[in-house]
Amino acid sequence: MKIICNHTTIIVFISSIFFPCLLLATDTITPTTPLTINQTLVSEGEVFELGFFDPGNNNLYIGIWYKQIERRTYVWVANRDSPINSLSGKLTIGENGNIILVNQTENVIWSSNQSVPAVNTVAQLLDSGNFVLRMENDENPENYIWQSFENPTDTLLPGMKLGWNRKTGVNQFLQSWKMNTDPGSGDYSFKMNIDGFPEVFLLTGTTPLYRSGPWNGRRFSGVPEMKNVSLIEFEFQNNSDEIFYSFEMLNNSVYSRLIMGSSGLLQRFTWVESSHTWSEYWFAPRDQCDGYMKCGPFGVCDANASPVCKCMAGFRPKNQLAWDLRNGSDGCVRSSQLDCGSDGFSQLKNMKLPESSKAFVNQSMNLSQCASICKSNCSCSAYANTDITEGGSGCVIWAVDLLDMRQYADSEGGQDIYVRLAASDLDQSPTIRTSKDGSSKNVAKILGITAGTFVVITVLVVLFYLRRKKMKRLRNSSINRKGQHERSQDFLISEGIVVQTKKDYSGETTNDELDLPLFDFMTLVVATNSFSDENKLGQGGFGCVYKGILTDGEIIAVKRLSRTSGQGIEELKNEVRLIAKLQHRNLVRLLGCCIEIEEKLLVYEYMEHKSLNKFLFDKERSAQLNWQKRFDIIAGIARGLLYLHQDSRLRIIHRDLKASNVLLDKEMTPKISDFGMARIFGGDQTEAETKKVVGTHGYMSPEYAMDGLFSIKSDVFSFGVLVLEIVSGKKNRGFYYANSQLNLLGHTWNLWTQGKALKLLDDSIDVGFSEDEVLRCIQIGLLCVQEHADDRPNMSKVLLMLSSDVVSLPQPKYPGFCLGKRHHEIESSGKQDESLTLNGVTVTILDGR
Repeated sequence: MKIICNHTTIIVFISSIFFPCLLLATDTITPTTPLTINQTLVSEGEVFELGFFDPGNNNLYIGIWYKQIERRTYVWVANRDSPINSLSGKLTIGENGNIILVNQTENVIWSSNQSVPAVNTVAQLLDSGNFVLRMENDENPENYIWQSFENPTDTLLPGMKLGWNRKTGVNQFLQSWKMNTDPGSGDYSFKMNIDGFPEVFLLTGTTPLYRSGPWNGRRFSGVPEMKNVSLIEFEFQNNSDEIFYSFEMLNNSVYSRLIMGSSGLLQRFTWVESSHTWSEYWFAPRDQCDGYMKCGPFGVCDANASPVCKCMAGFRPKNQLAWDLRNGSDGCVRSSQLDCGSDGFSQLKNMKLPESSKAFVNQSMNLSQCASICKSNCSCSAYANTDITEGGSGCVIWAVDLLDMRQYADSEGGQDIYVRLAASDLDQSPTIRTSKDGSSKNVAKILGITAGTFVVITVLVVLFYLRRKKMKRLRNSSINRKGQHERSQDFLISEGIVVQTKKDYSGETTNDELDLPLFDFMTLVVATNSFSDENKLGQGGFGCVYKGILTDGEIIAVKRLSRTSGQGIEELKNEVRLIAKLQHRNLVRLLGCCIEIEEKLLVYEYMEHKSLNKFLFDKERSAQLNWQKRFDIIAGIARGLLYLHQDSRLRIIHRDLKASNVLLDKEMTPKISDFGMARIFGGDQTEAETKKVVGTHGYMSPEYAMDGLFSIKSDVFSFGVLVLEIVSGKKNRGFYYANSQLNLLGHTWNLWTQGKALKLLDDSIDVGFSEDEVLRCIQIGLLCVQEHADDRPNMSKVLLMLSSDVVSLPQPKYPGFCLGKRHHEIESSGKQDESLTLNGVTVTILDGR
């Protein structure tokens, strides 16, 4: 073999042996110039340095540190959980264009792991401390393919973001080192919680240790030290693309960093050049009151008082003995029962706002509007401004226990919050009190008890009189049943509900020129065996549904409204008016109704397989729903909804579409049911607004839950949720969880953006399905639950996308999330039906018929 040498070859060879650093660009690596263990990258302004290091555990890591600070201060580690165990390694650009770290045997230890072009990529260390992967000849050098700033370890530098990228689903948070000699992922983390009113939590595992309080326009409400900082500019952004907190230095020559320490301490350091040391500027938790839930629910912590835990006016310690021993973890309870109509609000100043993951937020409201909504909403515990700048704006409402509050000594910290109190407690002073009550309150209580006793006695007398009158009426009812039946018919006619066929308990029928059958009450008593438990099909907030058999053998389902039902005569009239005029194979058929004495009943065709949720969310029964049946159910629901929105004589918005309101007949044909909450639109009407929002958590669209705006697109959102539930076999739990778990929409979005959407498919379906069909349904579901109503398709477009595999589907945008009741509240109630009101939002969970 002939070897040709020249002066350049000799110089390169000698340099590679004795001066390897001369072969490397100062801040960049390329596919032909890798970084080895005896080399470093130095940013252009010599601010940061990147290279291999051993923290003292005999392993090698790639890290970034300050170049000008003699004592190594590491700000980022690439392979923190995958160290190199040998004395040799290399950082380079791989064949696929990614940054890769390989060990002595050329095995890949760490990678930037991005989908990138296979050629012309370089990795560069910037003066900001950001290590970036980009195209070598890109006209815009800031078009980063990957960057270390989006993959932080334990340190937040100026310009880095702490929070969520809503487009990619990436969560950027700080996680401590295991110990000073081990940069592996430790026990402590500092994470943004984006639910409700966003704030940042310090966690050990999933257990909160400290929280910042939500951002109030100037600072986090629980970090008063942020107010008088002259060298640092803090930023908080919350938009459709991302939600994050970051900071910038106003003097670039000053170094500052926020670090999540391995001991569980969150610290901000600033470099003092004159003394060549890091000065601790701020840390948390810094006192007793920074500890999460120090004083329990409705308790207030004040570090300047002794004891530190106090109860607000109108509250008393829940556990007096523990409270006297200075253990306030059980918190406080109300001294007086609330009465929605007469309640008022107590203004508390300089408060760290309560834990806010379950709070309702509306940035467009002012404080007066916020107060009005909270006043009219019996579930509302407190309200405040979301932004305290320029006199205050925005509205945040808590409809849960107020957790982890503290009060500051002056206006340097916290903000005003208005807490709901019973009228009898509004005049108490001071605003925050200890566990002892004044004698004036005791006198007030005695007077209140006396007045209450008198009222109770009066009510009992009246009830006794009404009871005797009712019994007398009932004794005459058997004689006058025919007259009562006729009066019921007259009532229905007068209310605009017309009747066609009358059936009585003898089985005889007569025909009028009316539209809907009227059933005799005794007919339904006989058919359901006196509404026996054996015939009960289900139970909800409206009452119970029973199976019945008429004398001619026809099987029916009887919905009997309870006397305490939130669904009253108006909902019954609404359902009868609507469903009596609708005819479609995917809508449940109303056979008739009955209104006698105090009874309100609706009679439907019997659905052999009851409601969809009975199959979908039951591990054993869900196996009966193979993919073809699920796809047919999705298509059937879509056809029924299209009929309501477009093809029927009326344009109808259902407003409560969910799995329990989809019934299945013996052929498993889906039929939409329960039109009590539905609304009719005029021919040209596309949108309406209501002050009383009704629906079910997890299914309500954002614009409906928050602003009361409903349209066909709010039904489309509910349909999208239902599609994803049918595909996955999992419930959408709403956005009310405070832990790291995502609801179904968020989970689906993450899988979709990661290219792993097929993982959403119910585990019970392992064969006999088309991957393309499943992915199409998932994509349609995501298109239907997009945050903005205008982005969602209408049902005719949905049906077209479902029925044709050649129709091109657009890429979905980030999904919207909806208000919901807390999961543990539903479980602890022991009921299958619950309702609450928030901002006029009535949340109803029905178990189907």
